[in-house]
Amino acid sequence: MASLSSAPLILVDGSSYLFRAYHSPPHLTNSRGEATGAIYGVVNMLKSLLRQYQPSLMAVVFDAKGPTFRNEMYSEYKANRPPMPDDLRSQIAPLHRIIEAMGLPLICISGVEADDVIGTLARQASREGRNTLISTGDKDMAQLVDEHVTLINTMTNTLLDPQGVVDKFGVGPELIIDYLALMGDKSDNIPGLPGVGEKTAAALLQGMGSIEQIYQQLDKVASLSFRGAKTMAAKLEEFREQLTLSYQLATIKTDVELSCQLADLMIKAPDNVQLAELFKECEFRRWLSEVLDADNETVIKPAAKAAQLDMLDSDDTVEIQPDLNNNHYITVLDKAAFSSMLEQITNSELTAFDTETTSLDYMQAELVGLSMSIAAGSAWYVPVAHDYIGAPEQLNRDWVLQQLTPWLEDDSKAKVGQNLKYDQSILARYKVTLAGIRFDTMLESYVLNSVAARHDMDSLALKYLGRKTVSFVDIAGKGAKQLTFNQIELEKAAQYAAEDADITLQLHQALWPQLQQHDGLVSVLRNIEIPLVDILSRIERYGVLIDSKLLLKQSEQLAVRIAELEQLAYEQAGKQFNLASPKQLQEILFEQMTLPVLKKTPTGAPSTAEEVLAELALEYEFPKLITEHRGLTKLKSTYTDKLPKMQNAATGRVHTSYHQAVAATGRLSSTDPNLQNIPIRTEEGRRIRQAFIAPAGKKIVAVDYSQIELRIMAHLSQDKALLYAFAHGQDIHRATAAEVFGVSLSEVTSDQRRSAKAVNFGLIYGMSAFGLAKQLGVSRNEAQQYVDRYFERFPGVLSYMERTRQQAHEQGYVETLFGRRLYLPEINAQNMMRRKGAERAAINAPMQGTAADIIKKAMIVVDAWLQQQTTPVATMIMQVHDELVFEVDADKVEQVKAQLVELMAKAAHLDVPLLAEAGDGDNWDQAH
Repeated sequence: MASLSSAPLILVDGSSYLFRAYHSPPHLTNSRGEATGAIYGVVNMLKSLLRQYQPSLMAVVFDAKGPTFRNEMYSEYKANRPPMPDDLRSQIAPLHRIIEAMGLPLICISGVEADDVIGTLARQASREGRNTLISTGDKDMAQLVDEHVTLINTMTNTLLDPQGVVDKFGVGPELIIDYLALMGDKSDNIPGLPGVGEKTAAALLQGMGSIEQIYQQLDKVASLSFRGAKTMAAKLEEFREQLTLSYQLATIKTDVELSCQLADLMIKAPDNVQLAELFKECEFRRWLSEVLDADNETVIKPAAKAAQLDMLDSDDTVEIQPDLNNNHYITVLDKAAFSSMLEQITNSELTAFDTETTSLDYMQAELVGLSMSIAAGSAWYVPVAHDYIGAPEQLNRDWVLQQLTPWLEDDSKAKVGQNLKYDQSILARYKVTLAGIRFDTMLESYVLNSVAARHDMDSLALKYLGRKTVSFVDIAGKGAKQLTFNQIELEKAAQYAAEDADITLQLHQALWPQLQQHDGLVSVLRNIEIPLVDILSRIERYGVLIDSKLLLKQSEQLAVRIAELEQLAYEQAGKQFNLASPKQLQEILFEQMTLPVLKKTPTGAPSTAEEVLAELALEYEFPKLITEHRGLTKLKSTYTDKLPKMQNAATGRVHTSYHQAVAATGRLSSTDPNLQNIPIRTEEGRRIRQAFIAPAGKKIVAVDYSQIELRIMAHLSQDKALLYAFAHGQDIHRATAAEVFGVSLSEVTSDQRRSAKAVNFGLIYGMSAFGLAKQLGVSRNEAQQYVDRYFERFPGVLSYMERTRQQAHEQGYVETLFGRRLYLPEINAQNMMRRKGAERAAINAPMQGTAADIIKKAMIVVDAWLQQQTTPVATMIMQVHDELVFEVDADKVEQVKAQLVELMAKAAHLDVPLLAEAGDGDNWDQAH
């Protein structure tokens, strides 16, 4: 393949890029539900080209609207193509604006195609001896390749020079038009020669030369060695006129009348103000950040003035505020300055508060400094432990905390922060109990719209303030040489820390007015999320005791079984291979064993994803081995190997981190370790839970809600049969089976109950009849009959689903029982699969979100009761899905269990009873 040493003229087939980007993941939308995936894909490919070749001359060429000269030549040209999808059409105008703002010449000429414009420019460049690189995925462009013109396919990053054309198509560039004419093109509706494909076309041209030469010696065609050669001459004669037309249609026009010359294709400096606006509209936050970095004078609005505006939803464009120069940030190094600060924050109605530490691990981090802000654009930073060589003298940490403690622990002194749970945990290490948490910008953003953005401060500053903040990497570096905060020069550290408090306050001023427009969202924030901050901080710091020896023993046993599975897999495959390699698995499963291909990856390769292997494992032994091997390997690496290493040396416990602002539906998630994903249905998963143990004198008590999402479904749907079943304490799956199969409760078989259970939960999660059929091992028709009978017997459920789906389409969001919203950006997407996915989420989210709200409300109610006890009898140590886990004094277990069940049952009022069930034991598995 050719190499391009000097910067070439680059000609981009924008239309090819556009369709390729539209059909490739990620299928992005912004928070307003507008499709942006094609824009992102095209711009990403353009940026890659610019980085790789650093050209000075470049053009991005698109097809214009309307017919071309080829349609006049042949009315059926491209007649079979479906109309452009609306969600692709809507992306063209903003994409063109972005390309022009990037400084790239954009060409779009009526009456011809992008190929013709590119061909004309390429031939002009060749005549001048200038190298040209054409970026396209269109094989038609191979006819343009010559000593100066090279094609690049950015999907495969391969170059195509004249020899590359021969290697790929079997003929040189000079015969590509003939090659295309012989084959025809179904997508463009070019007729070609009937029955001629790639191999026959190449064989004809290799043996005879061009189409013109073939017609000059038709009598010799029969002597060629390819299938059908003997009858080919007659076919060529019969379809001569059609082939001539195909040749003309396949020929790229290279003499288009252009209003520009090559010299006009100079790349200009990007318009960063315009790019900032456009990236803001599309919500491309990383690129917006890069633009603001590149030009510090491009902010969308001065941050202080933008306090109550969501900048990414605003159409205003004004000058941009410099990052730090106009801010009033004070580094507090003496007691006089500290006293002045303390007086002002004490008298302030609301103070933004933040800590700077040596680590993200709340169990290990040391306090390095504190920052406060009471007015946008100003802040204080109080350093207490910068200890690099040459660091200035700072106030003593113990003294600072002693002075601040009355304010920090005063619940009447309102505070706002960004992820204050972390700051609360840090202060707790110094025996300070942070109180007065009124707002948290991370949670405000999350409650306002859980899917609109990431909820870290840098992302929120870009979205709501149009502000590029100083990142930690900017001042600390990255990788092995990254500094901890105490090692960072105070001048840099103070600006960074003060900005954190300042931006937090400004974010609150932008977010809170938006939340106040919706009483339900205010209630979710004030009554659920904010009270949970303190509870989660205490749960995390308390931790959970584990039996490391038991886990290590399990690791050894898992290693033995994993090795056995490997040997069995080698035997069945007939060779050793890497079980973790998708490529090697593809070869064995689908080429060697010829198992059916159930799904393909975006690149067209057979998928070896978990769900594919699970389905294949129902009928074939080899994928069953691979599935078991994967599962055990994951358990070993994630839990049995890792948990003992995560045991805190000081407490002997494992301390997870709970995240309130991750799951779109409101559920908590956890990391390091992830407690939510420990399997409960497998023996190996239950054995891991056996390693979560109670200390001496205590028991583990686990309380979880029974069938909470089905109860919520009954409440939301108001279906009379469901309400009756729950009100009378019936086994809901047995009751459903009785209705669906038309039998009495006593006559329901275990198989019928299992089918009814699958229907109950399947409907909640939007499972189709096809999915239900696979799960139950029945025909699709039979599964559909189950679903139809279910809706006949429970019409309220069907009405709820239809009503919810309609509301989602109209509103763009759905709500939980308590007012939490889940926005669905793709609910009105043109792409049917994405739209159907959003509809399934619309039906499921109110149930899953309400369940999440209920367990959170239960935590708040239970914690209040625990804190009221004069003598502690129990401690909440984990929250997992619909379950709360406690350590309870062994002699108080029955009393505490009864109280917990009662409190959790009363955590929310539904039109059916909330039922909580409790168990206890020496470990988590026994208690479940």
